[in-house]
Amino acid sequence: MVAMTHSYRYLRPSVVDAPGRRVGLATSGGTTSRGPQPHPRFFSGTLTRPEAAARGLLAVAAVARTRYFRPSLDALRDPVVTCDGQRLRFESFSACCGVHARLDVLPGGLDGEVLDRGTTNVDVNDPLREALARVRGEDPLRLSVGADELTVTTADGAVVEKKVPLPERWLRGFAELQVISAPFDLRAELPAAEAVRLLRSLPAGTEVLWMVPAGRTLRRSARPVPGAVALAGARRLEVLTPLLRFARALRVYGPPVGAGSLPVASAWELELPGMRLVLTLSPEVTRGFSGEGAVLDALAADEVEADAELIGALVDFEPAMDTGELARLSGLPLPRVKAALGQLGTAGRVGYDVAEAAYFHRELPYDAAGAQRLNPRLRGARALLADDVVRLAEGGDTATIAVPDHVHRVRLSPQGAALGCTCPWWSRYRGTRGKCKHALAAELRARRGRGGGND
Repeated sequence: MVAMTHSYRYLRPSVVDAPGRRVGLATSGGTTSRGPQPHPRFFSGTLTRPEAAARGLLAVAAVARTRYFRPSLDALRDPVVTCDGQRLRFESFSACCGVHARLDVLPGGLDGEVLDRGTTNVDVNDPLREALARVRGEDPLRLSVGADELTVTTADGAVVEKKVPLPERWLRGFAELQVISAPFDLRAELPAAEAVRLLRSLPAGTEVLWMVPAGRTLRRSARPVPGAVALAGARRLEVLTPLLRFARALRVYGPPVGAGSLPVASAWELELPGMRLVLTLSPEVTRGFSGEGAVLDALAADEVEADAELIGALVDFEPAMDTGELARLSGLPLPRVKAALGQLGTAGRVGYDVAEAAYFHRELPYDAAGAQRLNPRLRGARALLADDVVRLAEGGDTATIAVPDHVHRVRLSPQGAALGCTCPWWSRYRGTRGKCKHALAAELRARRGRGGGND
């Protein structure tokens, strides 16, 4: 795992004032509708449900500093916030990259002035966490995301700087998540009382549970069945516990499964007054989203970079991106639009909201540097093609890849999709964690050589 050092630079620490009635969140870098800004200002106004909002912010911050696999507290990575003109989205990934948390403060939870649209990091320090934990009552709480530079410098004029190790897998997780969650459907909706009962009855272990809709609740099943949802490591939902007394409903999302299905990811949305908190869990506690390989198909297309540049020019921090409208404006077919969104997601520029079944635009304030560098299997596939070791059999149903000392064989469908490979990766995961580099190389070769043999 490669890690880089990322610096958060704030004009001052985020604070809650002494009476506990005003929260000032300091910002560090980011992209806005007016371009890059060192300390953007997005919102000034009130949180209409302050105690619930404070607990939600604490939940997002708690995920950012937790490692659920081989548990430990980790270096605190400050949450990302996106303002789209209608809501504030606070996001974080766990240190192990297996849990994503997002708090959406919706129009009903905000009352104030939107100063700009864009994405930035916000400082969440220990004194702020302690102050947020003390917020009580229903009196409106003033909130500012970013502040006037003339009024927030520290007494000595110095900035506050925090340097943290930022693994590339943490960045890749953002890209994988939007591809993995796009096929999710609503599987169950529980009223508040039943949601509380269910979450408090779950075991604290790390095993995979299969949860099956049963009336207005979920029951456990010993095996996957159609309509079931996989819950890997129920203890990863414990961060919801402080918010249960504010809950209005719990909605659970997942991909289609059937008898014999392997564990899959799931999303758990806690509806709160004026906001929602969504936790997305990886298929197993030992698996981070960064290694799932879901984004590789989208990134492998030859035209994807040019398509992503075109689609990227059409988005402007929309709260919900209409893929059909993007296809119309760009002149691209819908599959290429979705592939371009996958490419944009690799740089953290696209997320997916399961609650609204729509993509949204954000700009992570990190140097993601390029899709291929962040996806070694794709780099490996392109290297095999460059070395000219990939050969299609007559008829195109098989590809052979000659590597030192042996040859791998990839089975291909009539459409050129990889069905299997003889390498250890495919043997171990059977395609459940994305394709191996040999399968990707074979698909690219078939795509380029369709109708033209081994050009």
